[in-house]
Amino acid sequence: MASKTTKSSKKKPKLKSVSNSEPSPSPEELQKLYRDMLLIRRFEEKAGQLYGMGLIGGFCHLYIGQEAVVTGIASVQEKQDTVVTSYRDHAHMLACDMDPKGIMAELTGRADGYSRGKGGSMHMFSKEKNFFGGHGIVGASTSIGAGLGFSHKYKDDKGVAIAYMGDGASNQGQVAECYNMAALWDLPILFVIENNQYGMGTSVKRSSAGELYKRGEGYGIPGEQVDGMDVFKVQAAARQALDYVRSGNGPYILEMMTYRYRGHSMSDPAKYRSKEEVSTMKDDRDPITALKGLMQEAGIKEDEIKAIDKEIKEVINDAAQFSQDSPEPDVEELWTDVLVEV
Repeated sequence: MASKTTKSSKKKPKLKSVSNSEPSPSPEELQKLYRDMLLIRRFEEKAGQLYGMGLIGGFCHLYIGQEAVVTGIASVQEKQDTVVTSYRDHAHMLACDMDPKGIMAELTGRADGYSRGKGGSMHMFSKEKNFFGGHGIVGASTSIGAGLGFSHKYKDDKGVAIAYMGDGASNQGQVAECYNMAALWDLPILFVIENNQYGMGTSVKRSSAGELYKRGEGYGIPGEQVDGMDVFKVQAAARQALDYVRSGNGPYILEMMTYRYRGHSMSDPAKYRSKEEVSTMKDDRDPITALKGLMQEAGIKEDEIKAIDKEIKEVINDAAQFSQDSPEPDVEELWTDVLVEV
């Protein structure tokens, strides 16, 4: 066991910045990425609608605007990789190929949800899809991610743990502890900071000193800041980072510079930023609009794009209807999953 957690003395490779790499995707890849990002966008819009109708209770944190981050990273993951994230988590589930019906049913607290209606927006899991949950405790995803990384190293399965956190979570003490442990033991973990510019209602400029991706330097962890509104720049950076980690070099940090269009949660009116700021991001930096433009430049016809739009709309409508038709959990469900007998 000691040999598996001993700090490696080998010289690690220096990585070059790849965030400005020019994409050369095929039409098929363009359509796949567009479909995946649009699925997230339409799912979140529908979730917001159902919340407004009173069909979703509790907290609900939407991912609208950040679709390029999880889509780009998921597109270059390998099957054995594991994922853990925080409470803005529906997109990560969809990127892990979890069923939109099961996710939406969990949001509405129904028996056919991934946690049988007991987890809600922030607490659903799929061991089959290697998704180890969204978590309401700020920064908890890094601690769980470090454990997943330890598991990959112990099993020697060539898997990488991908642990997402927000810019606000990056200030938590447990994050620094995880950086230290991951570096000390050369754990195969990719820390992803989704910097959407605001921790709840506080601008990152007012709350966080220095560059977030550089915070691993004291532990010998390399990092890079990436344009998280460009799915191809995300892809390129994630591919290099995952190759680095998978090759036994230890952890890596990616800070994805992204933006959320909605408030922190459904109860947040987001009055701490101007309408002009949000409109500018939507008009000039939207990841889905940008990808659609590339599809048109690649010769993909408007009819083909509309067909994808129609397909996604049907998937989301089916998920919403399924979530309302699914029964509520039986009262006996209160007593399940509270004790593990060994």
